[in-house]
Amino acid sequence: MTTTDTPPASDSIADRPRFDCRDAYVRTLADLAQADHRIVGVVNDSVGSSKLDAFKKAFPDRLINVGIAEQDMVGVAAGLANGGRIPFVSAASCFLTGRALEQIKADVAYSDRNVKLCGMSPGMAYGELGPTHHSIEDIAWLRAIDNMIIVVPASPIETAAAMRWAAVTHGPAFIRVSRMAVPEIYDADYEFVPGRAHTVRAGEDVTIISNGTVLWRAIAASEQLATEGISVRVVSMPTVKPLDVDAVIAAARETKGIVTAEEATTAGGLGGAVAETVVQHHPTRMTILGVPEFAPTGSAGFLLDRYGMSAEGIAEAARALVAGSTR
Repeated sequence: MTTTDTPPASDSIADRPRFDCRDAYVRTLADLAQADHRIVGVVNDSVGSSKLDAFKKAFPDRLINVGIAEQDMVGVAAGLANGGRIPFVSAASCFLTGRALEQIKADVAYSDRNVKLCGMSPGMAYGELGPTHHSIEDIAWLRAIDNMIIVVPASPIETAAAMRWAAVTHGPAFIRVSRMAVPEIYDADYEFVPGRAHTVRAGEDVTIISNGTVLWRAIAASEQLATEGISVRVVSMPTVKPLDVDAVIAAARETKGIVTAEEATTAGGLGGAVAETVVQHHPTRMTILGVPEFAPTGSAGFLLDRYGMSAEGIAEAARALVAGSTR
């Protein structure tokens, strides 16, 4: 079920300080490891890019570095889970999900191992390194695998909350951990529940469903549209799988259309999951914002703007849905 949350401040979200979610990740992992000896880290020569240096120093015997060998990394994590450990696998999302997809499918998901896959720097965070390092397909690939929960946090607090949930919940999970600086959206007492969306802004004309690094841009778009007299519902969807079906159906029934916006491919990600839901339960007008191609080289901000995920780009998609609606 969806819940309604009040943003932590009334100021414009674009003016808030921004933070790297990897910092929240490493702090939370250290806290979890301190409280539970079963928590271990597994990396693919990515200690620095995962910001795990402090964790390595504090728990030198609980960080396993397999080198640049992603398939081995996932297999080792599955073995550790089989031995009663709770491994958090930290690796660039593009290599974790691309190179080790068979091991994720067979060794983790099919075998129901208690492995937490943490896709670092997902989406287009490695923008200047080009299409080989963009990780826009990870959600689509993993959505097709049974028994895999997919989490796309939008802020440091949500990242930490998702990790705390994962540490005490048996089973495979994939958590995206952004390196793009984002403003905080939630209060410190935010609770992550898989399959539960959060209405971060109420509205009746059109709904924007988003997550990850794009959510704050969706909120900024809603602030802009409010000045134009357009009432926008903004729904945060931190879990793409399982999806909060009730929240999606409510948006389809109660507003004139849905815009989805995500730092991922337009095929098979959040937009695809929402579209599959509305077409089966309550068809409505939809616009899916994302990346429809191999994105070129460029900064992450430039690329998001290029594909219509600036605040203005998202606002324009919502305006078009409202203008074209006959409801």
